[in-house]
Amino acid sequence: MSAERSAAGPGTALVLGATSDIGRAIARELAADGWRLQLAARNADQLRREAADIGARSRAPVQTRLFEALAQAGDGSWPDGLAPLPDLAVCVVGLLGEQTASESDPSEAALVMRTNYEAPALALGVLAARFAQRGNGVLVGVSSVAGERGRAANYVYGSAKAGFSAFLSGLRARLAGTGVHVLTVKPGFVRTRMTAGMALPPLLTATPEQVAGAVLRAVRRQRNVIYSPAIWRLIALAVRAMPERLFKRLRF
Repeated sequence: MSAERSAAGPGTALVLGATSDIGRAIARELAADGWRLQLAARNADQLRREAADIGARSRAPVQTRLFEALAQAGDGSWPDGLAPLPDLAVCVVGLLGEQTASESDPSEAALVMRTNYEAPALALGVLAARFAQRGNGVLVGVSSVAGERGRAANYVYGSAKAGFSAFLSGLRARLAGTGVHVLTVKPGFVRTRMTAGMALPPLLTATPEQVAGAVLRAVRRQRNVIYSPAIWRLIALAVRAMPERLFKRLRF
């Protein structure tokens, strides 16, 4: 299947981090669109429940695969059990963490950095090599607007997302002309278990289902970078353009 045909679907889609709120929503959106699914996550019970739920909703074929991102992502053989090699791979691996904990505990900071940058980058890098050898495919990395600029309130998480976004940008440039396309997804605030209890501004906040819909549309259109909600593209532009002397005064 060519990258163009994969973008139109249906084909086989792998979702890494499939039991997260955004991962589940993306998997359901793909299943409803006719994609065959491969769901990968580290919790076997949650994977089985999600696969059964999607199967009941859409009758889409669903495979499950245990995947511990921190332990396996850098192992070049981890996709060996995927049958077939997917046409589309979406990586939703991530961890918000707590900024204060990351400031006081280097091991906590390392966990946030590795989960949001090292693991997803290595996982997609392994798949990129196989997709390039085959000559087609679509890779999707879910990053964050937090990576646009380091903010006092979450710079450890933001720095990892910035690294992941830069990785995806470079991977996209490297694979240009190979038949493999790379999409970067930058959600703003999203109502998930990870943000439960936070006071989120309604106009700047998406649901997991809205992010999933945006991802599917972007895959179809071969987009390079998307924001969800779309207004974050303008906000990100303003944040990047803000003078440092002013930015340092904003404690957000």
